[in-house]
Amino acid sequence: MSSTQVRLDFPDSSHAAITFYTENGLNILTAELLRTFGAHVAKVHRDPRIRTTVIQALGKVFIAGADIKEMVNFTPEQAREYAKLGHGIFADVSALPSLTIAAMQGPALGGGLELALSCDFRIAVKSAKLGAPEVTLGLIPGWGGIGRLAKLIGQARAKKLYLSGIPISGEDAHQWGLVDEVVNSPEDLQHRVAAFCKAFQRASPAAVALAKRASRDFDELSAFSECFSTTQGQEGMAAFLEKRPASWMETRGV
Repeated sequence: MSSTQVRLDFPDSSHAAITFYTENGLNILTAELLRTFGAHVAKVHRDPRIRTTVIQALGKVFIAGADIKEMVNFTPEQAREYAKLGHGIFADVSALPSLTIAAMQGPALGGGLELALSCDFRIAVKSAKLGAPEVTLGLIPGWGGIGRLAKLIGQARAKKLYLSGIPISGEDAHQWGLVDEVVNSPEDLQHRVAAFCKAFQRASPAAVALAKRASRDFDELSAFSECFSTTQGQEGMAAFLEKRPASWMETRGV
């Protein structure tokens, strides 16, 4: 059984960091770890101060996938429940009101890639390998990866990944649109993530949350109209007309 653990930190009042780590540097997802991760995600969701959330890892890999030793004796019914667990938690990541960034310092494979896909943005080192190797084990991605890959990079490239099981480099993933930015080293990654988060500080937290909801629900009309019931919507328009910076409230106003 994997010894990978996950912790939640708040480097400052508006930023959350969820970090996977293990002694041997090979981070692997188990059902227990997923539940702990899900509890951290729920805590971030409940905190109205959080504007950006980074999901990162220490060690040789970002996440190498699910724990095959845990899965090998599953019945189909157990496999379905395991898939539902991952689907639900990764949907919770996608539903976070804050901006989410997956910072990949090493390979993101299988469930690790599916987790990264549930984030708004992905930043990776050039040498990182990204892939969906499940078919080489007689399996398929079970935590939403097939649909999210197709939505992000198109059916043809998505099928090339999850039907071949062959990973691609961070640099190729950037060219495909699978990752948003690449950096040269893990050391560069932390600096780039910090700068990336800073670029969104002008945005209204309430508007960000509503825009994310609209992209999930395909309901821009409801989200747009709801902007006019938020204090941040009123403040943003007033600041524009008065030619001054907007002062966002501590709460999201949604």
